[in-house]
Amino acid sequence: MANVEIKVPSLGESETEATLISWLKAEGDPVAVDDVLAEIESDKITMEITALDAGVLKSLRKLADDTVEPGEVIGLIDTSAKAAVSKPRTKTEKKPETEKRAVDESEAVEQKAEAVVEKPLKQPKPSKQPEAVEREGLSERVEKRVAMSGLRKRIGKRLKDAQNTAAMLTTFNEVNMQSVIDLRTKYKDQFKAKHGVNLGFMSFFVKACAHASSQFPAVNAYIDGSEIVYHNYMDVGVAVSTEKGLVVPVLRDVGQLNFSEIEKGIATLAVKARDGGLLPDDLKGGTFSITNGGVFGSLLSTPILNPPQSAILGMHSIQRRPIAENDQVVIRPMMYLALTYDHRLIDGREAVQFLVAIKAYLEQPGMALLDL
Repeated sequence: MANVEIKVPSLGESETEATLISWLKAEGDPVAVDDVLAEIESDKITMEITALDAGVLKSLRKLADDTVEPGEVIGLIDTSAKAAVSKPRTKTEKKPETEKRAVDESEAVEQKAEAVVEKPLKQPKPSKQPEAVEREGLSERVEKRVAMSGLRKRIGKRLKDAQNTAAMLTTFNEVNMQSVIDLRTKYKDQFKAKHGVNLGFMSFFVKACAHASSQFPAVNAYIDGSEIVYHNYMDVGVAVSTEKGLVVPVLRDVGQLNFSEIEKGIATLAVKARDGGLLPDDLKGGTFSITNGGVFGSLLSTPILNPPQSAILGMHSIQRRPIAENDQVVIRPMMYLALTYDHRLIDGREAVQFLVAIKAYLEQPGMALLDL
């Protein structure tokens, strides 16, 4: 009998454990190559564990909700039973009873984990008429309890650790987005036709941050013990909100990318994040982060650092507001910007000037093209 071990894959930089969410196969089930066997969840990512060989799932060494580590064996596949494994089913074929049972059990576990406890504070008296009972039920006060996911717990821990470790401070500014909007309006159709992707706002901000970091490298550095680590490149983490929580996939070497490459990279990472397709390498590293609360309607906020990074830029809603321009009151599309930074490494002067440099790039994009 030949057994193949099912191991937990690498989780990415600085991650040493994850939680086994569920098994999608049961003991005794046939397994084909690339079948999804189980799902695990770390503080950054949800991953699928797939079969590297065909056979029968022989044993499960770890169960749902168990903590697992990279490289740990969580089950075995009996490859000597390959001949008994049927060919992959087409969409019209019926599921084997064993797989149906595994799916039903998986759904039952999930429903149990998310079961709610409802506690009515008032119970209708039996003597009341049905109509009265129904009317009173509409106004009942209830409590709803849902089990917190492992991902949500670890996100909370990381954010609290950031507060406890870094000396976080936030500086604000506002930017007139008229120049960027004019550029997008004029060239968006040509851009889409040539590159096959929309010209969004995020690429302007990514390029602005890369441009400003060359002038203020401390914003793109981090503290490691008693040393400061500087980078001659910028890898930008772009915060993406998903149903399971916030993830920050990383766009590499943004200073070397053009606008179309940035837009394509962001679009790819966003789709992978929301579809659960991110890999550990998509989340590794990152020297700076950008978060856009404006897509949800936020006017102003103080973003929190993504350790070990030392700064994060917060974008917000664009609103048409009256401003003074050449001693005249005019209406312009304005956005508030927020830069949260680690004051242990970055002085207030550097943080303010970094944000001013971003503002200048966005309001006068031609300056960057002319290296002014």
